[in-house]
Amino acid sequence: MIPVEGHKNLFRDPETGAILDNDTNAYSQYINKKNRNADQKAELDEMKKDIDEIKSLLQQLVNHKT
Repeated sequence: MIPVEGHKNLFRDPETGAILDNDTNAYSQYINKKNRNADQKAELDEMKKDIDEIKSLLQQLVNHKT
C-alpha cells in the first residue's frame, strides 16, 4: 500500500490504483449510523402500520354505530 500524500488514513493500492481509507474508527461510526438509521426506519414503518390499524378499527367502530 502506498500512502497518499497529505492524508494519513488514505492509501493507494498499487495493483488497482484504488484509494483506500484505513480509518477504522470512521468506518465504525459510519456502520453504527447506518444501523441506527435502519432501526429508526423499521420503527417508523411499524408505527405507520399501527396507525393504519388504529384507523381501520376506528372506521369499523364508526360504521358499526351508524
